[in-house]
Amino acid sequence: MGNMMALGNAATSVQAYVSEPAAAPRGGLVVVHEVWGLVPQTKDVADRFAAEGYVVVAPDLLTGAGGVPDLSGELQAAAFDPQQRSDAQPRLRKHMAPIRAPEYAKHALAALRVCFDHLEGLPGLAGRVAATGFCLGGTYTFSLAVAEPRLRAAVPFYGHADFRDAELRAINCPVLAFYGGQDSALMEELPGLKRQMRAAGVDFEAVVYPGTGHAFFNDTNRYTYNAEAAEDSWRRTLAFLDRNLSV
Repeated sequence: MGNMMALGNAATSVQAYVSEPAAAPRGGLVVVHEVWGLVPQTKDVADRFAAEGYVVVAPDLLTGAGGVPDLSGELQAAAFDPQQRSDAQPRLRKHMAPIRAPEYAKHALAALRVCFDHLEGLPGLAGRVAATGFCLGGTYTFSLAVAEPRLRAAVPFYGHADFRDAELRAINCPVLAFYGGQDSALMEELPGLKRQMRAAGVDFEAVVYPGTGHAFFNDTNRYTYNAEAAEDSWRRTLAFLDRNLSV
């Protein structure tokens, strides 16, 4: 349904998958991929949102980021397979190391701003742009909410939100966040994040699915996908976007 496009300018150029609805759009949506990159599954999610009426931009935040190895398909399978997980850990750390560098964070946020500005500049979409993302993309959905006061809604799936109280007070939109109850690192962080969000005055709702772990929405990952949680979070996301992006 969609096509790859170059967005931005010479200073910040972003390759992104752009998918558009058949009729007048309900709003604009930035969709941010998992740590594995802009894989076909992310493009499929973008197309699903487009079919619901949204103009979707899904940026490639890994290509050209500097030093991030392309190991997505093979490494992803090994990282979640109980029999291969231990052997995959060194390669996973190598994959993750460049993404954890401060330079990468600047690169990724600049790319997301380009995508947001592209959508914000389309006819009829000013003031009607939201963001969602998964894993790495969930983390950067939080980051965009902190950095972009024009964002109308944020829907991070199993993302980290490591921000100071003052930074969270910059969030100007409601946030609907999804978590797997067995995602131990995020579950440990969530009580503190709820307190921070409440203190910052952010409209923050966290939905936790017991018995599920990280990446429960990814229907190409047989080790993590949970159909019931995925379907419920999809329904909640669409209702949340409809409420917050309606004219």
